[in-house]
Amino acid sequence: MKITNTSGKTRTAIARATLTEGKGRIRINSKPLEIYEPELVRQKIAEPVMIALDKVSGIDIDVKVRGGGFMGQAAAVRTAIARGIVEWTGDTALKEAYMEYDRSLLVNDHRQKERKKVGGPGARAKYQKSYR
Repeated sequence: MKITNTSGKTRTAIARATLTEGKGRIRINSKPLEIYEPELVRQKIAEPVMIALDKVSGIDIDVKVRGGGFMGQAAAVRTAIARGIVEWTGDTALKEAYMEYDRSLLVNDHRQKERKKVGGPGARAKYQKSYR
């Protein structure tokens, strides 16, 4: 039995995907993709599956994701799924199709929160200055 493990990161969200032979089920944190809410997130996660439609039919994808917000988690999940499908199939044409569609399907988003500095309430904003 073939098993492939991949991961995807977007800012503070980290997703770990496990691909096994099966019936084409996709689960995120043990919840089927069909009932995953909100709708926009479901569509975003389904993008790599839609591009590689014929190659995914015999693969079960189980993803565990934590950290970040719901959109960051969605981006991390789709990266993990896309990487897993490319690794599973070994198809360079599929990899090219993913890169052409959206580079973030295969590349992690490395942005992090900038640290707060002295003299202001945040990273860039400064306290107001009064002359009188």
